[in-house]
Amino acid sequence: MKFTKRSLAAAINSVNTTQAHIKLIGGLDEVTPPYDRKPGILRAAQNFEVGVAGGYSTVGGYERFDGRAKPSAAVYIIVLATITGSAALGDTVTGVTSAATGVIIALPGSAFVMTKVTGTFVNGESLQISAVTIATSTAAPSSALTTLLNAQYRNLAADSYRTDITAPTGSGNCLGGFYHNDINYCFRNNAGGTAAGLFKESTSGWTVVALGREMSFTSGGTYVIAEGDAIVGETSAATATVTRVVLQTGTFAAGTAAGRLVFASQTGTFGTETIKVGANLNVADVVASAAITLSPNGRFEHIKENFGGSANTKRVYGCDGINRAWEFDGTVFAPIATGMTTDTPKSICAHKKQLFLSFVGSVQHSTPGAPFIWSTITGAAEIAMGDTVTGFAEQSGSESGGALAIFTRNRLSLLYGNGVADWVLTPYRDELGAFADTIQDMGHTVFLDDRGITDIQSSQVYGNFAHNAISAQVLPFITAYKSIAISSSVSREKSQYRIFFTNKKALYITMVGKKIIGMAPMLFTDIVRCTWTAETNAGNEVMFFGSDDGIVYQMDKGTSFDGDAIEFYFDLAYNFLSSPRVDKSFFDATAEMAGEGYTSFDFGYALNYTSVDTPQSAVQTTVTAFSPAYWDTFIWDSFYWDGLPLSPTTLPLQGMAENISLSIRGLSDYYSPIKFTAMFISYALRRKLRY
Repeated sequence: MKFTKRSLAAAINSVNTTQAHIKLIGGLDEVTPPYDRKPGILRAAQNFEVGVAGGYSTVGGYERFDGRAKPSAAVYIIVLATITGSAALGDTVTGVTSAATGVIIALPGSAFVMTKVTGTFVNGESLQISAVTIATSTAAPSSALTTLLNAQYRNLAADSYRTDITAPTGSGNCLGGFYHNDINYCFRNNAGGTAAGLFKESTSGWTVVALGREMSFTSGGTYVIAEGDAIVGETSAATATVTRVVLQTGTFAAGTAAGRLVFASQTGTFGTETIKVGANLNVADVVASAAITLSPNGRFEHIKENFGGSANTKRVYGCDGINRAWEFDGTVFAPIATGMTTDTPKSICAHKKQLFLSFVGSVQHSTPGAPFIWSTITGAAEIAMGDTVTGFAEQSGSESGGALAIFTRNRLSLLYGNGVADWVLTPYRDELGAFADTIQDMGHTVFLDDRGITDIQSSQVYGNFAHNAISAQVLPFITAYKSIAISSSVSREKSQYRIFFTNKKALYITMVGKKIIGMAPMLFTDIVRCTWTAETNAGNEVMFFGSDDGIVYQMDKGTSFDGDAIEFYFDLAYNFLSSPRVDKSFFDATAEMAGEGYTSFDFGYALNYTSVDTPQSAVQTTVTAFSPAYWDTFIWDSFYWDGLPLSPTTLPLQGMAENISLSIRGLSDYYSPIKFTAMFISYALRRKLRY
């Protein structure tokens, strides 16, 4: 029997119905037995994220970035017209009277939908393409009359801007990046793959950052060479302006200073000679300068630290496992020489005003307050770890008590103390280690270990720590993909730890303090090869990732995966409505949701574990799930959200079963994000099932 709305209402009124409320919270659970799962738990999901207060939201999109206008910020206009000539998508229309221009993104008939508009089109003017009149406008510019068309036209406008944005010139994948003083930077190999380059965003796309030159010096007296000094070779007459003085040993006062001078460019060619500054002769002995270069194929990571005493001395420090570590302030790129024979540190951290670097199984740190000085005489030191170091993480504590967690692949150790005079390295757990590029700070340290995603937290009595595997409920997912984990990041605005894998999957873990709110898997269309997150000067969070195509993407932007449709679904746990082994008659289900703009989705259900022995419906639709892991048969109805005030969406149900699973599915590149917060099911208890 198929219920009509009238017969459904009559059926509901004729029996003792119950309304069940299902709060959507908890995220994916792949291990708890069906009878023990909470009703709002997910048994399968893709591209939904768990909110801090619960609820499941369609994941934010991402879009390519190079400093030019963002696709997600694109706007459009509609110009009604009497069209007498021919026009095509991508043509540029010019208003003869207004001189306004726009690029056509849609031709709905008797109108031009345009983006990249300059000026203001006016009513009654001739419209031209390539100086040929093809139409006359019949109204002032306007917008779409429906939320659906508005979403579609905004998406077409975004696609138009998207085609302008490119990867940095070069080859291979993005090697990493950082955000400093509201400017985004990234690394990529050159076209021949023989060197890596540093690029910065601009309104015309990625531009190369000149790394400059460096020249070794030893002091020739007590003159203090300073940034801004114009140096002159006393033999060669070559000149340069010093942008960074890298003091590595000694002092100028004692005439024993030695290190390197960094400058942007030079005139002439310095040789092995003395240099002068103005009337000050023989201020230093130098050797020929060399261009600062980066060998290819590194994997860059960075920190920000202020080793100076003023606000403008906060700088970026980085390394990549292939080149020397470096310092960058937005203008000057200065390599850091530690004195290691193979000076190619892989991990970096600042702790107690000392710069820490890892070299395979060795950890070394600089002189306190001096990231360029690595002399044991002045407080630098080396710590042997006995295993490959995979990262660092500072642990909370007092100014004198904070510890540094040093992770190797198979061991976690804690470094206590303030410097070389009182360091104490304490092994924490020999069997607890971390995969590289998975260590993040969520107010406590989160990382991927062989046993899953784990956190380490300081106890109430500082100096003691506790760890906890937090991914137990998604153990099959972690077991399947942990060996291909490639990067991780944190969204502080959403309180999420995110880990990414080479198969384009990701896992988002939402947590508040020590409490896990829920976990949910994602499937992108691009590999998240490397990530970086920062806060703008205005206090807004920005998140970026680099991929195999060399393009840099901004996360949580737009309504698509860089123009590709987002496929999303969730299937709730089979709900026994607190009465296992009892049949129920189901009448309707309602989804409580919130959002803005236009969204369409399919709302469906399955009975008795989707058993073929249970009548599901007179007509069934077989749905191919968006992940190869899930196939199911459901009953579906389609709904759309058009930006009106909150209005619950109700799906008629029919059938009798012990349990029911509600599902949401959708696919689009222009839907606005929508959040599902609760479900309601109307049902009546029937017979008790016999064993």
